[in-house]
Amino acid sequence: MFTITRHLPINAATTALREDVLQGLTAAQKSLPPKWFYDARGSELFEEITHLPEYYPTNAEREILAAHSTEIAAAIAVHTLVELGSGSSEKTRLLLTALRENGNLRRYVPVDVSESALRSAATGLLKNYQNLAIHALVADFQSGFVVPPTDGPMMLAFLGGTIGNFFPDERAHFLASIRDMSQPGDALLLGTDLVKDEQTLVAAYNDVTGVTAAFHKNLLSVLNRELAADFNPEMFEHVALWNAESEWIEMRLRSLRQQTINFPTLGLSVPFARDEELRTEISAKFRKEGIRAELAAAGYTLKYWWTDVAERYALSLSVVG
Repeated sequence: MFTITRHLPINAATTALREDVLQGLTAAQKSLPPKWFYDARGSELFEEITHLPEYYPTNAEREILAAHSTEIAAAIAVHTLVELGSGSSEKTRLLLTALRENGNLRRYVPVDVSESALRSAATGLLKNYQNLAIHALVADFQSGFVVPPTDGPMMLAFLGGTIGNFFPDERAHFLASIRDMSQPGDALLLGTDLVKDEQTLVAAYNDVTGVTAAFHKNLLSVLNRELAADFNPEMFEHVALWNAESEWIEMRLRSLRQQTINFPTLGLSVPFARDEELRTEISAKFRKEGIRAELAAAGYTLKYWWTDVAERYALSLSVVG
């Protein structure tokens, strides 16, 4: 059975993009959130990134799920799995299989801003999980949504290391908000990339073939198409830097010349000095004790911690309380 509920207005994406541009490109440090990478072309490029030899997080997370999904399923008798930012739900199949074999899973609730992605993923899943009820939510998990009532323990899964795209205050707010929609006995399965040597980190976000650069520059093409801007992507270069103090990678687009970008639909002109940078993403890296502390501040208790063999990436399972 497949059900879909929309928590976003039809024009929500356009409205949010306009607001982000007006706020982010007029600030002293120009910035835009990374969610705007993911149009159809951006999603294709990210899929390419996940197969690059330099980009380890996807394979590391899949390795953990393949090795430990049975343990994850046995740790809590989950009736409902809620996945935030579910996308294609591809890796989630390992978890769904383990939860179903454990005998308790009744419903899967994928949450994503893309209705087309949710419908496509559900079509594939229903072929293999015929007795599973899928209730998809078209929602921005950062802006609030309502989980359908559950009749037993719920597991929230937030995979892919996406938590690293949030600044510390944003992480605190986000973790508290999902804790507030949980009940005693519910759990959080969280994917986090771990601190490691700078060379490995920078290479993961600035591959030699330039796929990551094309992915980040695709943001400019999105702005041109959606807001009639006049960016020339060739006049920007992709930069990835390790911020050792904050322990995160920063991705930026650096202007190769002095230029002015026009947004006629917004009545906005944005000047860029030569070498001025537009921050497009941060990707925070974590340590176990730091994660434990952030989860505790939000009302979670970390119970289980799994890493890949090389200890590059971690999945943690925490419970409410």
